[in-house]
Amino acid sequence: MSALPRPAATHRPTRLASVDIVVPVYNEAADLAASITRLDTFLAETFPYEYRIVIADNASTDDTWMVARHLAAHRPQVHASHLDQKGRGRALRREWLASEADVVAYMDVDLSTDLKALLPLIAPLVSGHSDMAIGSRLGRGARVVRGAKREFISRSYNLLLKLSLGVSFSDAQCGFKAVRRDVADQLLPLVKDDNWFFDTELLVLAQRSGLRIHEVPVDWTDDPGSTVDIVATAAEDLRGIWRLIRGFATGRIPIAQVRAELRPASATVAAGGRHTLLGQLLRFAVVGVGSTLAYVALYLLLRLGMPAQAANLVALLVTAVANTAANRRLTFGLSGTEKVLQHHIGGLAAFGIALALTSGSLALLHQLWPGVGRLVELAVLVVANAAATLVRFLILRLLMGRTPTPDRSVRPHARRPEDILSP
Repeated sequence: MSALPRPAATHRPTRLASVDIVVPVYNEAADLAASITRLDTFLAETFPYEYRIVIADNASTDDTWMVARHLAAHRPQVHASHLDQKGRGRALRREWLASEADVVAYMDVDLSTDLKALLPLIAPLVSGHSDMAIGSRLGRGARVVRGAKREFISRSYNLLLKLSLGVSFSDAQCGFKAVRRDVADQLLPLVKDDNWFFDTELLVLAQRSGLRIHEVPVDWTDDPGSTVDIVATAAEDLRGIWRLIRGFATGRIPIAQVRAELRPASATVAAGGRHTLLGQLLRFAVVGVGSTLAYVALYLLLRLGMPAQAANLVALLVTAVANTAANRRLTFGLSGTEKVLQHHIGGLAAFGIALALTSGSLALLHQLWPGVGRLVELAVLVVANAAATLVRFLILRLLMGRTPTPDRSVRPHARRPEDILSP
């Protein structure tokens, strides 16, 4: 019996995915060559995709641009780009929009993140499983070496984002991110920040668009030579959070249009109202605890550069807006923009009461006890905030507590069908 002929082998051409990794730099002449050489060597030896390293010089005043051009001239996968203005966000926007790669990414020049996390960051985007990927120093499994002050600030900032904007990602500002280029092309025109808030704004827009964000726990070692101005960056971040809250509330950010373009296929029905008093009280208490912790963290941070009354005003205002937004969504099950302005006005009325209680308590404390320590200051403010909590709940329940009509609107969220590995 003769054997059946073996079918001829067919060649199925595939195209390797390509990745552009942008490294924004400002006055990094001393360390740039060593970092880029290490990164390029690692990628050449271990990375399974086509890659390009783009050094984006942000108007450096030292020899950074000269070093960048030298690296680009001697390493085929390294390219150099110069910007006349500073701004990490500005550099990333320009290089990502100019890229022709399938995936665009960035990392800090100090390479604080272990490079072994790069493939887990990129692979879910190449496979089509996720739309954006971020390194997380706060996720389970992350190993982080940094001072207590930076750890406290980082966790406080991300807690504030959860309360004010309802984010689900754990670490907004780790300098280790990647995004599919087709997604970047849609989202980047909406991102207004050109500096440090760029990361947060892009992530919030991605989540509001219904995109899948993949988190990679990373090994991360703090750079002791970091020159980031913590107070200035915190003020910038607070302005950015308020701008996003206002933009979503007023419809200035056309997120529904982007969501429809990026998630064109499927529908879900939003949850109905949450109206039982016990359930509302429990959720209000959880939001209240979170708001108090955020207030404490923000107050202590602002007191590094502000007097007590100013720090209290700013911290209270920010957490009041965040508290109202969180209670709309979590306590009373409301979404969308219907009556959102009325709800925030009510929240600000409660803020006025809280401000009167806290500022009055603070003024009385300083009059009775000049030179009082900050811990006593803080204790008095926490007690005053607790007294204002009951008033806040009554006001918000009056405005939001009625059972809302279930939202039957379509909310697209299914993943796009195209696969960037297709030939």
